[in-house]
Amino acid sequence: MKLERELMRGAGPTAVLQLLSRREMYGYELVEALSKRSEGVLSMGQSTLYPMLYNLEAKGLVEAEWRTAGSGRERKYYHLTARGSKKLAKDREAWTALGSAMIALGVVKGAVA
Repeated sequence: MKLERELMRGAGPTAVLQLLSRREMYGYELVEALSKRSEGVLSMGQSTLYPMLYNLEAKGLVEAEWRTAGSGRERKYYHLTARGSKKLAKDREAWTALGSAMIALGVVKGAVA
């Protein structure tokens, strides 16, 4: 199942910040990790991810650095900034509240209203 565009717009940046809170990654690594860890729900192509990363970088939530990988290939690695960590903490609270509300409403499968 893939999320509708509007849901992805809200969930995507938080998911990227969460992955980068664990370790720095380059773009293709993020695409793969998002798909694998979310069982395909948060799958996105590079044409969606890179504008999102540029936006996060413009807001000071992530920083990027070009490096030569072990293969000799140049890659742009992204990492979370202190500002990004604060934003992620706020986003976690918001997503937790939203999840609790959806459970209380019986929207989440298996939950009792």
